[in-house]
Amino acid sequence: MKQFKKIAVLGLALAMSVSLLAACSGGSGTAATPAPETAAPETTAPETTPADGLVTVEAGKLHMSTNAAFPPYEMVKDDGTFEGIDVEVAAAIAEKLGLELVVDDMGFDAALLAAQNGQSDIVMAGVTVTEERAAVMEFSDSYATGVQVVIVKEGSDVTMDNLGEKMIGCQKATTGYIYASDTPEKGGYGEDHVIAYETGALAVEALKNGQVDCVIIDNEPAKAYVAANEGLTILDGEWVTEDYAIGMKKGNTALLEAVNNAMAELKADGTFQTIVDKYITTK
Repeated sequence: MKQFKKIAVLGLALAMSVSLLAACSGGSGTAATPAPETAAPETTAPETTPADGLVTVEAGKLHMSTNAAFPPYEMVKDDGTFEGIDVEVAAAIAEKLGLELVVDDMGFDAALLAAQNGQSDIVMAGVTVTEERAAVMEFSDSYATGVQVVIVKEGSDVTMDNLGEKMIGCQKATTGYIYASDTPEKGGYGEDHVIAYETGALAVEALKNGQVDCVIIDNEPAKAYVAANEGLTILDGEWVTEDYAIGMKKGNTALLEAVNNAMAELKADGTFQTIVDKYITTK
């Protein structure tokens, strides 16, 4: 059995764990669906308003770059607007900061770069904190724990023990791709055993068409893909466990503190758990 890897998390991890990985698409900026009712920011004492001192890329807005093809964290609705755990949590954070959320949908690696370069204020897309990313971005406290799993065809001979002998599909720029394509000495399988796709959905299509033997992706998107595609299943066991955080431009400590404070309040008042429960049900 492959020895699983655990990613170091910056900041204090939340007690609550939720399963989920990243996907891609598009290029649009749209105001998000409002989050569930939360307490309005204090307006009678401006000096204590959380948004004081914040500078955002657009006045009065909180731009969130994401890859809206990562259910249940971010998805595009039929009407072109966005929904999901990350979208509603970001909207609730924006409300607490006295801002309006704008969702900028793009490829996963582009979403990371947008926040890194200050073209967006935050990135939320099932982003794992890695040493390389932490060197160029600020990261909030962890808000969710993601489990990566392996999707195969029913009846496949692929197991957790023989992945290094198979062809693996992953989404481009995700931690699944980074880990799997790493050298065997570092716990990976080598680049010649991994094919990167622009989205998780394309990787799943490649599996269905026999171009790869399996797909490594987060558990929640994996369950959605398996439910939508007959003949696919998820191997027993966790391939990797990792923690998600909100990324932003390096040195933006005012926004980092404000986001961490807002997230702590959302957890304390039950809003965060209510949002999670809306999209993830335990059976």
